[in-house]
Amino acid sequence: MSELRDDQWFTEVFDSHGSAFSLKVSEKLLDVQSEYQHLEVYATETYGNLMVLDGCVMLTDRDNFLYHEMIAHPALFTHPAPKRVVIIGGGDCGTLKEVLRHPGVEKVTQIDIDEEVTKAAERFFPALVEANDDPRAELLFADGVKWVDDAADESIDVLIIDSTDPVGPAEGLFKTDFLKRCHRILKADGVMVQQSESPLYHSGSIIRELRHDMREAGFDSVATLPFPQPVYPSGWWSVTLAGKGTNVETFREEAAAGHEMPLQYYTVDAHRGALALPPFMRKAFG
Repeated sequence: MSELRDDQWFTEVFDSHGSAFSLKVSEKLLDVQSEYQHLEVYATETYGNLMVLDGCVMLTDRDNFLYHEMIAHPALFTHPAPKRVVIIGGGDCGTLKEVLRHPGVEKVTQIDIDEEVTKAAERFFPALVEANDDPRAELLFADGVKWVDDAADESIDVLIIDSTDPVGPAEGLFKTDFLKRCHRILKADGVMVQQSESPLYHSGSIIRELRHDMREAGFDSVATLPFPQPVYPSGWWSVTLAGKGTNVETFREEAAAGHEMPLQYYTVDAHRGALALPPFMRKAFG
């Protein structure tokens, strides 16, 4: 639920948890009803441009690096040698940009169902799309679930599920049956990562269920990594990794410490710290 108040504060209300988040906006830049969702872009006074899908904040210029770095780099540094990467969702292209920072990656295919999101990113978030012309990048606008169904067995190294909340177009990406199909297309040492909502609000529900379903789908190890994200519900977010023959509770620490990528949040210490879950999360997972 969201609204733009008379005093020009965009507010997203989280009724189920009795909380809300607001940003002061100066102008609405875009308002498009695509075939799949309602897309808006606002100029804010302190967070740069703001993208909203179906009333939910997706990203801002100011803090999107937190999410994009944490959904990409932990998975890539966990895999022993990622070369073939697939992103389901991620139409703003920020995750694609982060994956392409890894020189060992040979090909990245991004499949997002809604081309309007990428068009909006190209217009209003140019920093996110600056790697789109990389010859290793392939952008497809199609149904990600169907793409996974059609993919060959054991054909990719890292699968990134960069989806919106588990409702609407993204609902199918959180189902056990889909996770089994993801397991099928990953190579023997493959790694999957999925955005997994708020640790504070969803540890005992969405995150716990996702971790259970990943193991039911055949993954050998599972790890949830929390990180700050000011514009998302509770100001705290998470990604959950699953390994197929790879222990996702460890990673290539020497490579992570020695990289020369110009990152703003991810470090080897941030990765280690995110793996050390607080007691309330461990208790919620059972």
